[in-house]
Amino acid sequence: MRRAYPDVAFLASYDSAADDWRISITVPGADGGEPRHGELYWCEGRMLPADRLADRDDYWSMMYRYAEEVPDPAEFTEEDIARIRMVSSPEHRQNGPSSPQFFYDLLYDCATREQVEEHITQVSFLGKRSNLHARIAGPLARVEEEILAAAETDAEVRDFAETLASADSYNWREISDSGNRSFHSMGIAIDVLPEGWGTKNIYWAWRRDIDPENWMLLPLDRRWMPPARVIEIFEDNGFLWGGKWTIWDNMHFEYRPEVVLYTRSGYAAGN
Repeated sequence: MRRAYPDVAFLASYDSAADDWRISITVPGADGGEPRHGELYWCEGRMLPADRLADRDDYWSMMYRYAEEVPDPAEFTEEDIARIRMVSSPEHRQNGPSSPQFFYDLLYDCATREQVEEHITQVSFLGKRSNLHARIAGPLARVEEEILAAAETDAEVRDFAETLASADSYNWREISDSGNRSFHSMGIAIDVLPEGWGTKNIYWAWRRDIDPENWMLLPLDRRWMPPARVIEIFEDNGFLWGGKWTIWDNMHFEYRPEVVLYTRSGYAAGN
């Protein structure tokens, strides 16, 4: 977490009563403003406030093993398919464990729409306007710089940059089929859509509308994907790509540097 957010102060102390690590967090204020302070418990990577520790099973860990490669449906077992059908069902998405967002609410000051919109700024990404959280403007600018540099020698990357139709980020909303807030509502996710995207398979739920039972078996060559070098550039700058999730969202990148570092560190091995 310290490597992922070097300007944020993390101080850990063991709380014997809770039998867990209590983490005091100080986030610097924007433009020299007052810093924000909070305390969360590690809770196996869930980062929960004290009053939510009893409800830990309602949340999954912030830390997980991010896939190195795109899951290939050709290699799915019957058990894999049954699991994907279960976790993608409306019942599970509405009632199953959710992503704990307490740390992000503190980090991005985004617990309410009014709060987060104080931090939303407009940027240009590959010639497209996007409204996003000011904290990720720097990382996204580095992504753009590296993509443009790669485009000078890589035709695939150049075509991606030149045919980008939109790059939308901030949108205060919940995740489809779920009561959980989207990372777009924090302004830290960006959807990149290519020209002609309406003819592509780009998002699992849109494919599910066509093929409710077997959408997850759609071959990889029938899905639109950014060039591998573009995905690599995003990841190297702390962004996850939704195309590596089994419930795939190929237009989606979100800024989660702690997950990238956790996966690459080796701590995630076996998870």
